[in-house]
Amino acid sequence: MIERGYKREIMERLDMEAIAERLASVEGLYFPGAIHQEAPFDTSRRKSSLFDLLSRDASIFLERYGSSLTPDELRRFEPLRSEYEVDWHLNRLCQPANPQLVSSTTVKNRRRAYMEQLLVEGEYFSEEAMREREPYLHHEYIGRWQDPTGRMMSRPGEKWSETLLRRCDEAVLVGKIRGEQMRRGVDRKEWVGVREEEGQEEEEEEEEEEEEEEGGRKRE
Repeated sequence: MIERGYKREIMERLDMEAIAERLASVEGLYFPGAIHQEAPFDTSRRKSSLFDLLSRDASIFLERYGSSLTPDELRRFEPLRSEYEVDWHLNRLCQPANPQLVSSTTVKNRRRAYMEQLLVEGEYFSEEAMREREPYLHHEYIGRWQDPTGRMMSRPGEKWSETLLRRCDEAVLVGKIRGEQMRRGVDRKEWVGVREEEGQEEEEEEEEEEEEEEGGRKRE
């Protein structure tokens, strides 16, 4: 990610400001809803919004506004071609007008490059991230074979407040899994967390029985 930010700095700031300033006065250009509602004709706010997006993510800028750029403005993005998404958009925008759809091979290559980027970053395909996206599927294929108590225990170097927040998040995920199990008609015995709840109830009953027995002995 640091390398990506460094590449953006290669693009001249004056070029970015000039592009943002020209587009800010173009009629019919898309802008976020807040700008449309609060200040639809405020070119300074438009320029600021355009410049921020261009500085933050050139590929999204090209996807959104590339068709409104002049050939000379598109050439200003050449230093950023090392970024796959930017290169893809520049190739698309600079080629002669073609009514045919983009080939399926080009689309697949773009998706594969994005997938490889996610793999390198190491977060999107982590087990925790996949469990958050699809808690029920994770439970069916992986989670049901794991010890659930480990998710509730504190982790090395973790603050108590962080442990409590993580337990709250865990309760939400368990609720989603159980809700999906109920919707699919899964037997109650197979519901996530049921065994732990039953075990806790048994422990509480045993404690109550012990307290009653102890109270009876004291009365005798």
